[in-house]
Amino acid sequence: MSSSTAFISPVYSNLPDKGTIRCTSPSNIALVKYWGKREVQLPENPSISFTLSNCYTETSLEYTKLSEIQETVKFDLLFEGKEKPDFRPKIEAFLQRILPYVSFVKNYKLKIDTQNTFPHSSGIASSASGMSALAFALVHLEKIINPELSQELLVQKASFLSRLGSGSACRSIEGPVTMWGKHNAIAESSDAYAVKVPFEVHKNFDNYQDVILLIDKGEKQVSSTVGHNLMHGHPFAQKRFEQAHDAVDDLIQVLKTGDLDRFITLVESEALTLHAMMMTSLPYFILMKPHTLTVLQKVWEYRKETGSKVCFTLDAGANVHLLFPENEKDKIYDFIKTSLVAYCDKGQYICDKLGLGAKIV
Repeated sequence: MSSSTAFISPVYSNLPDKGTIRCTSPSNIALVKYWGKREVQLPENPSISFTLSNCYTETSLEYTKLSEIQETVKFDLLFEGKEKPDFRPKIEAFLQRILPYVSFVKNYKLKIDTQNTFPHSSGIASSASGMSALAFALVHLEKIINPELSQELLVQKASFLSRLGSGSACRSIEGPVTMWGKHNAIAESSDAYAVKVPFEVHKNFDNYQDVILLIDKGEKQVSSTVGHNLMHGHPFAQKRFEQAHDAVDDLIQVLKTGDLDRFITLVESEALTLHAMMMTSLPYFILMKPHTLTVLQKVWEYRKETGSKVCFTLDAGANVHLLFPENEKDKIYDFIKTSLVAYCDKGQYICDKLGLGAKIV
C-alpha cells in the first residue's frame, strides 16, 4: 500500500468522551542516509536505519470530547511538565498537515505532555522520537474509536503520519532495522512510510550497540530542512541518489550475511558522503567540529591496532555514533573512557543499542 488516500480516516460516529494514551517511541540512526526530499516529505533516495532503545520520547495524549466539532485542532502542549511555547508552532503545523488522515481529532481538546530520556539540547534527533510518539498515540486513539483497525494498517499509518512531521521519524515506529523509500530489492518498501526489513537479520547484529559521543551540544548552524532543500540543484545530487540505491543493495546483503568488515566500510562511507554533500552545496557548510575529526581518527587507529569491529556513523551534526557488536562492549567502553571522553562536551556520552520501536506503556 502506498496511496495516501488509504490513510484518510472515515467519519466516525461513536466517539469516546475522554481518556489518556501513553506511549514511547525511540530515535533512530540511519546507516544508508537520506539527504534530499521532495514534496510532501518524500525522500529522494531510500534509507536504512537502526532503531534505538534507550533514547526515546514518552508522550501522554489526553483527549476530551468537545460539544461541537472544531475547524482546527485544539491542544495544550507540555514538555517535561511545563509549557514550551517555542515547540508549539511545529506541533501546530504537524497537526494541521495530518488533519485529513485523523479528522476525528477535531472533535477533541488534546493535552500533549512529552519528555525525552536524553537531554533535549544533546544534539540527538528528538524530532524523530517526538513526532513518531505523537503519531503513534493518535493512531491508537483511532484504534480505540475503531477497534477493527488492523495492526498492519495501524503501524503503516503511524509511520506515514510520523513522516509528515519529520522525515526520519517514520523509521522509528518499528525495529530493530527499518527501511524508508521505494527500492526494487524490497517489494514492500514505500516512499510514504517505513517498513521493517522483511528478512532475518544475521545474528552478528543481535543487540548491536550504539554509543553516542556528544561532541557538540550547541544548536546546529543549518536546520535539516534547509540542508535537504540544498540538494535541489546540487551538482552531485543525482549521482548521490544513485549511490544510495547501490548502498541499500549492499547493506541488505551485509545484514543477511553478517559481514562486519563490509558493514564498517559501507556505514562509514555513507556518513562521510552525507557530510560531503553539505560541504559541496551552495551555500556550503561544515557541521563536523575539530573534535569530531579527532574521534574519527582515533577510531581508525584503534581498529587498526586491535582488529575491533567498531565503526562510526554521523547524523547531520557534530556528534559521533559508535556502532559495535555486543561482545565488544566492555573493551569499547574502556576505549571510550581512556581515549575519547576527553573530546566529548563535558565528558558526556549516551550508551544505547538496537530496539524494537514504538510501544504503548
